[in-house]
Amino acid sequence: MNALQSFVGRQRWWLGRVAVLPLHLLVFAVAAFFLVRAIPGDPAREVVGPEATEADYLATKAELGLDGSLWSQLMSYLGDLLHFDLGNAIMTGRPVTTDIADRLPGTLELAGIAFTFLVAVTLLLSAIVVAWPGSLASRAVRGYAQAAGAVPEFVVGVVGIFLFYATLQVVPAPSGRVRPGLTEPEPITSLPLLDAVLRGDTVVVSSMASHLLLPISVLVVSVTPILLKQLLTALDSSLTAGPTLFKVATGSARKYIYLSAYRRALPPTVSLFGMVFGSLLGGAVILETLFGLGGMGTYAVEAVAATDLIALQGFLLVVAAISLIVFLCVDLINMLLDPRRKPGRQGGGS
Repeated sequence: MNALQSFVGRQRWWLGRVAVLPLHLLVFAVAAFFLVRAIPGDPAREVVGPEATEADYLATKAELGLDGSLWSQLMSYLGDLLHFDLGNAIMTGRPVTTDIADRLPGTLELAGIAFTFLVAVTLLLSAIVVAWPGSLASRAVRGYAQAAGAVPEFVVGVVGIFLFYATLQVVPAPSGRVRPGLTEPEPITSLPLLDAVLRGDTVVVSSMASHLLLPISVLVVSVTPILLKQLLTALDSSLTAGPTLFKVATGSARKYIYLSAYRRALPPTVSLFGMVFGSLLGGAVILETLFGLGGMGTYAVEAVAATDLIALQGFLLVVAAISLIVFLCVDLINMLLDPRRKPGRQGGGS
């Protein structure tokens, strides 16, 4: 009976979490709608220019769907969302879904690679502190963790370009994903680097890797201290907790003691990892513009410059949807790390 109740509890939890995603997206869609309309400027006037007649201006405004009241515009926008229609971008004249489908994979690839290295570096540095707590390396890692959030990504990016490209010339120019004269491969998965690998184009793979090295390094260097600080704080508490002391007293092998401590310390850090992935997308937006990578970052900047409300609200909604999916995955990982968080158990999630 307890097993059945646990199973039913888990199913209800998952159904509840999945069912609430559209509601969260709806709330964010409404917030994004009003947020972008607070940006100064008139998109219709930007399209027709200052010399256009009033009739041309009004016709363009009606064509863009900006002629009615805010309430009618909102209802029209939400109605289109039900059909997965984000509208047509003013600056390109194409559907926003098409523009995003062209640009999003590159941004996700950049954020995904950076996130993978971020996890590896965070775990490696924390292991140094745990294994050699009083060493010089351990003190250096703790000092690095204290710098959490002190320097934003774009500052590290500018310094990196100046140092490694302009001064040392060990990385290529920040002018795209491949060097001039090369073209990105025909899409298979729409992830540029992965497509180059799948097609066996070693020249393009090498060029892409060298162009992505600095932006990924900038993201890792900038964001690692945030995660490292949280993980070290949780580890300090976990290593002195009762379960750890019990394992030490019973003579458990050191690796099992450390694994137990990490399992109990990781859940809050994993939650922070989920939040950081959203910030990685934001950091990628800035760095894509700085390094000329031409992904969602460039699209967002161009939308703001052109006062393209339709493209901008579509961009915000897609980023919100990705973040919600990541948070759902974070909940699943935390349940695997800590069985007490499983729904249907005593003290588990609801």
